[in-house]
Amino acid sequence: MINDETKRKLRELNMSEVITCLEIQQSEPETLAWSFDDRIQLFVDYVYQEKYNSRIQRLIKSARLRFPQADMHGIYYDGRGLNKALLNDLFHCQYIGYHQSIVLQGPTGSGKTYLACALAKQACLEQIKTKYIRLPDLLMEYGDASIIQGKQKRLLASYSKIPLLVIDEWLVSDMSDSELYFLFELFERRSDTTSTIFCTQYRQEDWIMRLNESVQAEAIVDRYAHTSFWIEMGSMNMREYCAKHKI
Repeated sequence: MINDETKRKLRELNMSEVITCLEIQQSEPETLAWSFDDRIQLFVDYVYQEKYNSRIQRLIKSARLRFPQADMHGIYYDGRGLNKALLNDLFHCQYIGYHQSIVLQGPTGSGKTYLACALAKQACLEQIKTKYIRLPDLLMEYGDASIIQGKQKRLLASYSKIPLLVIDEWLVSDMSDSELYFLFELFERRSDTTSTIFCTQYRQEDWIMRLNESVQAEAIVDRYAHTSFWIEMGSMNMREYCAKHKI
């Protein structure tokens, strides 16, 4: 049995899982009868799994997903026209390694946010840093950053480096010239180096108009609207369906 001083040192080294595993082994006489090599293997497997689980939970929490319970197995396909084979491929997260992006387009209630969160959560399970944010909140954060000198640049640098960024309610509100320039700079840095998931009601042909028909708008559309995996969510209202079937 390890003494209190050893336990203290292990906790100081952020290795409390070691203590738990040793205590479990001490409480199981059949495990104590195992060979040293077998006990070490069990010990390493346990600590590795606990460390992995803790990291995944931290990634999911820091992602601030709108629906943290969203899951790839919870996607409803019947009658929605979704390409199941494509989505199954996307859930393997290889598109992130290739710095590709996704556009989820459909009306309010079509399940865009849930699917985006399921994709983001799967990325977390692959130990990929992810963040979810609504476009109005992102623009508000950018506006608030103007109060402190240099904070807008730090904000831009921070969002530029996130491997998978989910932007919900894309193009839902009008933008000022400074906000549009911020988005242009953000996507200029993110394109070809990271992945983005857009949740939007607007079709590809509407993007430039919603982005004030500017030069920056054309650049953003050129980088994303024509090259991303474009998924149309269909017209089924998933909020109504889930409420009716008590899902």
